[in-house]
Amino acid sequence: MGLIRDFRQFVIRGSAVDMGVGVVLGVAFSGLINSLVKDILMPPIRFLYAKIGIQNMYISLTGDVYPSLEKAEEAGAITINYGLFTMAFIRFIIILFAVFIIVRQIKRWKNPHKHPIDSMTKKECPYCCLAIPSKAVICPNCSSWLQEEKVKRYHRPKPTWRIK
Repeated sequence: MGLIRDFRQFVIRGSAVDMGVGVVLGVAFSGLINSLVKDILMPPIRFLYAKIGIQNMYISLTGDVYPSLEKAEEAGAITINYGLFTMAFIRFIIILFAVFIIVRQIKRWKNPHKHPIDSMTKKECPYCCLAIPSKAVICPNCSSWLQEEKVKRYHRPKPTWRIK
């Protein structure tokens, strides 16, 4: 009974919905990045590497020489395919760079202007050593009075009479 109740709470709180939306967005984002890399960024790189023939770079562990990687695989040779690894590594770097560019642009769209408080000049509180606005009279972190002349203006005067 507790398992069903916990599952219902999990669904009601929105955790399942949030995860579902995250998975759907992840799949869509993955499709976008794959298309960007496959359809736009990789063709010029493939054109350059087709002349070199990087896909056919391999080391045959049997010691035999084959004209291409396909022929070596057809013959059943054991190979170390460092050309394919190099292409996969280059593709990984391009995908990483594409994700970086997209995330960077999304951050710019999300926060186009800095908050006005961030642009204020800051000073350090002499008591708690945290950054505070330069015009602050009282530290918002430790509640210390910061300037003696402003303390007199905002502080109540002490009474001149005393109760005995």
